[in-house]
Amino acid sequence: MAAHAAGPLGAARIAARLPDTDAASIRDGLAQVAELAALLITDDAIRAEPVPDITTSLELLAVPGSALEAPACAELTVALAAMRVVAADLKRLGTTHDARRTVLLRVDPPPKDLETRLVQSISPDGQVLDSASKDLARARQRVRDARKHVMDKLGAILGSLDQTERAPDAAVTVRGGRYVIPIRTTARARVGGIVHDESATRNTVFVEPPEIIELGNELRAAESAELREVLRVLRELTDLLRPHAATIAAAWEMCIAFDDLCARARYAVEVNGFVPEIGGHLKIRGGRHPLLDHPVAFDLELYPDEFTILVSGPNTGGKTVLIKAVGLLALLAQSGIVPPIGPHSSLPVFTEVFADIGDRQSIAASLSTFSAHVAVLREILDGAGSGALVLLDEIGSGTDPAEGGALAAATLKTLTRRRAITLATTHLGALKQLAAETVGIVNASLQFDAETLTPTYRLLKGVPGRSYGLAIARRLGVAEDVLAEAERGVPDAERTLDRLLASVEARGREIDARAAGLEAREAQLALERQNLQNLQDLENQLQLREKALDKDARERARAYLLEARKTVEAALGQARAAVTEATAKEARRMVEEAIEKTTSARRHDGTLSGGIELKIGERVKTGQGKVGVVAEIRSDGRVVVEIGAVRLVIAPELLERADVPTGRRETS
Repeated sequence: MAAHAAGPLGAARIAARLPDTDAASIRDGLAQVAELAALLITDDAIRAEPVPDITTSLELLAVPGSALEAPACAELTVALAAMRVVAADLKRLGTTHDARRTVLLRVDPPPKDLETRLVQSISPDGQVLDSASKDLARARQRVRDARKHVMDKLGAILGSLDQTERAPDAAVTVRGGRYVIPIRTTARARVGGIVHDESATRNTVFVEPPEIIELGNELRAAESAELREVLRVLRELTDLLRPHAATIAAAWEMCIAFDDLCARARYAVEVNGFVPEIGGHLKIRGGRHPLLDHPVAFDLELYPDEFTILVSGPNTGGKTVLIKAVGLLALLAQSGIVPPIGPHSSLPVFTEVFADIGDRQSIAASLSTFSAHVAVLREILDGAGSGALVLLDEIGSGTDPAEGGALAAATLKTLTRRRAITLATTHLGALKQLAAETVGIVNASLQFDAETLTPTYRLLKGVPGRSYGLAIARRLGVAEDVLAEAERGVPDAERTLDRLLASVEARGREIDARAAGLEAREAQLALERQNLQNLQDLENQLQLREKALDKDARERARAYLLEARKTVEAALGQARAAVTEATAKEARRMVEEAIEKTTSARRHDGTLSGGIELKIGERVKTGQGKVGVVAEIRSDGRVVVEIGAVRLVIAPELLERADVPTGRRETS
């Protein structure tokens, strides 16, 4: 999870998280993570900014008269820039998204002019820039000039020496902060000056010639002036920052907290985790071990009157992984981290967590495996009570099964009476009957494929698991005579229990197969219901279309009749006014023509034509191309057609006989 952090301080904050025991605080923390995780799914641009560790600088700012060093100022420059960016991002989230919980992290950043002043004065690699002050720029120019003068003078002196007087590959160099030239020891008296160093062979000495001493002093004075100005600039910057120390500290904390929150939100998205109900009984849906690459999800629920779950079954079945996963999921949630669990889960708030997992034997401490387990059990029994989570792996193992089983049973009963939530794993057959005898204890097992002898990692509550020890030995090739003798040595009670569990497993597989068949049948029925609904919808559409056609036909017929009436009235008017035989004939022709048009219009309108004459039992075809059989002819003239198991009520004009080619429709 820390890998999702933008910087080392955010990663360290995540690594340092500890479980909380206040339910309200846990809920608020998880809700904040869930809020940002939902935003990250749609806005991947949300990013935290890494910030350097400025703890020492903040401590120095609290000391009057102190001055920050240039590298510390460079770190503060980076931190101030990050504070400004994070504050702006949080402000944007508050205005563009519903992120009221995330925005609670925001504080106002320090003034922008602080960052501007530091950028002008300090380089990214922690050096005071010439631009920090005019006096510093002038002081450095004097240093450069004095250094050049010294270098030129020394170069000239070195060049004037004879080859026998100067050292091989001689060049101007620095010893003890002074510029010198390397000469042979034999030339020391002639050159004179101050010797600042000599070679290991003592054949070469590093001399500051007399004429250079004063120039060197001037250079040192210029360098001292530069240093004084650098210190003055750093004090000035420190004094500029000191009044804003509290604001800087708060904004720095904002950056780290936002980095921590972003990392937890990205983890929640990565594992597809859901926020559980906090404070309820233990109910895990789709839980996954957070440290495994491809974990198998499990469901586990303890009802309010159940406190202890005893998980049994063969080795490599996943029992230890299961109880570790439950402990990790609970601790992650109480640490403000959305765990990899599914929706509708709930987790209690555990005030303490105890675990005895793994082999704790120690030669140095003179502890055997059993002794080590007993020592841990004693600590658990001394401290565990209501509100505690106890994880016990292979309880009662490492000693005589009878005594180990008795101790384990007493421990589990005691923890159950104290109402501590306990998850224990065991191979002891005697403990498998404990759930039937003790209120609050339930059995569970991790399913094992009896045919392939491989684990499925599916948790089965209420059913103890078989050990499959002899079956696994047989699969691995142990001799049959040895196995037969071993089977005879198994106590009758154990053998009876194993047969009973085998029967339960077989019955469970049968029930699973039936359930799968019922699910397939249910899916088929749902498909058929959908098909029936589709046909019903089609019938409704046809009825609506029929009504629309009928209405349209009536309106068209009425329009035809009105038009014909106008034509007839016009013809009659001409006939009354006719004074010749020719005019009367023309009026008669107009009347006959109007009648013909009206009759033709009625004949071509399917709704008015009355449809085809049908008989019960005839095969007909609908307008959609479906073929069926006439089952009934209603009194209103509509026809009931059976198409398979579906009965449709259709107007006769929308049907045609199935044996009549398309385009030829009989009319009455």
